[in-house]
Amino acid sequence: MRWCWLLSLMLLTSAASAGELPPIKLGLVIPMAGEVGSVGQSMRQAAEMAIADRSETLGRKVELILGDDPFDPKQAVAIAEKLILEGVWGVVGHFYSSSSIPASAVYYQAGIPMVTATSTHPRLTEQGFDNVFRVSGRDDQQALSAADFILSRLKARRLAVVNDRTEYGRGLADKLLRTVEHRAGQRVVVAEEEIAQGDRDFTAVVARLKMVQPDVVYFGGVFREGGYLVRQMRQASLTAAFVSGDRVLEDPEFVKIAGEEAASGSYLTFAPDPRLLPSARSFIQRFESRHGPIGPYVLYTYDAVGVLLRAIQVAKPLTNSREELGKVLKVMHSQVYDGTLGRLRWDKNGDLAVSPYVVYVARKGGSLQGWFEQLTGMSPRDTREPSMIR
Repeated sequence: MRWCWLLSLMLLTSAASAGELPPIKLGLVIPMAGEVGSVGQSMRQAAEMAIADRSETLGRKVELILGDDPFDPKQAVAIAEKLILEGVWGVVGHFYSSSSIPASAVYYQAGIPMVTATSTHPRLTEQGFDNVFRVSGRDDQQALSAADFILSRLKARRLAVVNDRTEYGRGLADKLLRTVEHRAGQRVVVAEEEIAQGDRDFTAVVARLKMVQPDVVYFGGVFREGGYLVRQMRQASLTAAFVSGDRVLEDPEFVKIAGEEAASGSYLTFAPDPRLLPSARSFIQRFESRHGPIGPYVLYTYDAVGVLLRAIQVAKPLTNSREELGKVLKVMHSQVYDGTLGRLRWDKNGDLAVSPYVVYVARKGGSLQGWFEQLTGMSPRDTREPSMIR
């Protein structure tokens, strides 16, 4: 093992003297096809801009290696193994929590830093791995924001909760149920339903919901099923307020599926509107001048790549060996990063020290994707000096 390290060092020294340091390879695992392929495309564009912005400071070339996240845990492991064989120094991804969780174990064994821009399931950062970070929030924090909005702002007296049986959807629904029951008692929850991803006909579910007459329906799931559900609710004259999470807001297809009239007035939790962040204005202008309107995870991808490259710049690893990348991880755990999302710090698990969620309302002409308008403000705090939550 020592001879391998010495050989790598000799090759690097030789390359450095010739001015030809090998490139730093970064993996980016995103959905590259299907209904969220356009979201993945905008994330790739953001990653490429982050690399272009930081390559000169690093003094060496950075090569982006793409991996497709098809929402399949087994394929996620295969993709992680492939990226390691290709010699990555870090990975931004995966997109889905159900992919990130099994892939994280592969990266942990290899000592590869992993930063996800989108995976929000709490279990991802509760495995005891020191190589996993995220620049997004967690589902339990998102559900807390939704519960507070449902009880305080909507003043729900009869709440129905529906989930799509995925880890993401169930996680949101379960946390929201526990929070509501703790704050308001079981009497507020009048129905719990499950649907399956891929289904389009929710007539039976809607009929059961109509029987209990909820004033709020909370949905834990993604935009496709959310769109069909709210459309069929309105067709059945079920007027309950519709509240859901960020996977419904991630794609404007939600509005197309639901129909503009049915979608209007839906409430969705997500991070603050990037246009309200002073730290994001310059980058948004540059991105939109090149690629058009930003997607929901553009800033997160840009900062995730930036976090990795800045840590590499500070740690100055000689190779992508486990020992050398350990220096990068040490920097990541201790650094404060000023990015487009503001000032970011991480707790010991790799979660953001402060992770805000706000509520949006679906309204034509909204500043986010032309359809979503931020309705509530950020949690009271000083965003410049976040405090540790653990």
